[in-house]
Amino acid sequence: MILRIRQMLVKEFLQMFRDTRMRLVVLVMPLVQLTVLAFALTTDVKNISTAVVDPDHTAESRDLVSSFSGGGYFHITHRFATDSHVRRLMDAGTVRAVIRIPQGFSADLRAGRTVALQLIVDGTLSNDSAITLSYASQAIATFNRRRATGWSAAPPADPAAVEVRIRAWYNPNLESKYYYVPGLIAVMLILIGLVLTSMAIVREKEIGTIEQVMVTPIRRVEFIIGKTLPFLLTGMVTMTMMFIIARFLFDIRIQGSVTLLYATAGIYILGNLGLALLVSVTARTQQQALLTAFLILMPTILLSGFIFPIRNMPDPVQWATIVNPMRWFLQILHGIVVKGVGIRTLWLPIIAQIALAGGFLALAVGRFKKTLE
Repeated sequence: MILRIRQMLVKEFLQMFRDTRMRLVVLVMPLVQLTVLAFALTTDVKNISTAVVDPDHTAESRDLVSSFSGGGYFHITHRFATDSHVRRLMDAGTVRAVIRIPQGFSADLRAGRTVALQLIVDGTLSNDSAITLSYASQAIATFNRRRATGWSAAPPADPAAVEVRIRAWYNPNLESKYYYVPGLIAVMLILIGLVLTSMAIVREKEIGTIEQVMVTPIRRVEFIIGKTLPFLLTGMVTMTMMFIIARFLFDIRIQGSVTLLYATAGIYILGNLGLALLVSVTARTQQQALLTAFLILMPTILLSGFIFPIRNMPDPVQWATIVNPMRWFLQILHGIVVKGVGIRTLWLPIIAQIALAGGFLALAVGRFKKTLE
């Protein structure tokens, strides 16, 4: 049995890597895609192009503007005394926010009157708009605090005051890379496992080598193992290189057990390979296999919780995500890489992954027949 599986492994590796383009697709493209997408895919809102309408032109109004620009979130690109140009800039998308300081701003502050400051944001991107409003509230709070303390660094002592100290665990600076980079690694692994492996057996049918396999004493389980292991090993090597990129380009360190990470990643890849082989033994041509793989790929990513939170989905869809291997692996990735938790916390997604991987591989073995139709 071991000899037959080893011969299958040698054949599969030779078939996989004899083509230069295949080597690039398997080993290089996931790394390039991870690097490009990790830089591009972010929900961090910075350098918000902002116009300021300041008819007051006083020291207080300039101090207010500096409170906005000093945090690094607002980039003041235009300054006007009137709002005649604001609509044109907002329509063109040149600015994403407008700060309108009223006439008499300084006089009202000195008189102790409340000043109504207007902030206009582009609401076409609702998430960005909400974050922009949050940043604006922080800037105004900073301005008010500095005025109240006479521009002193320390706040005045007030025994009746309630001080809130906010701390974000696992991601102190709330950087989106800690969410998206592990998620992209899961996406790249499913691309390798599902898309490439789905054509493995059907390729044998098209080029006629399946007939040579049929006359050998190899069993169905041995054939499936021989088809699966090369892609499993390739996926593990690719994952290692992706985590090296995550470490040195994005400063993302694995906080938990590396052994547990690789063990669960192997189960995740096996689940994807089982699903891909199930597609491959069912399809008649490589085109059918590739199309079916892509039809499975998109719902797998969209319903994994990577892009849209599962808790926001309708109840029937939430139940359907239970059979999605990527859903469980994302929980494991974020748990090990970001939080540093172990098997005591992640036992449920690990069991779910084992069940799905075993089920998909069992179905693939059951569907495979060493006969020509």
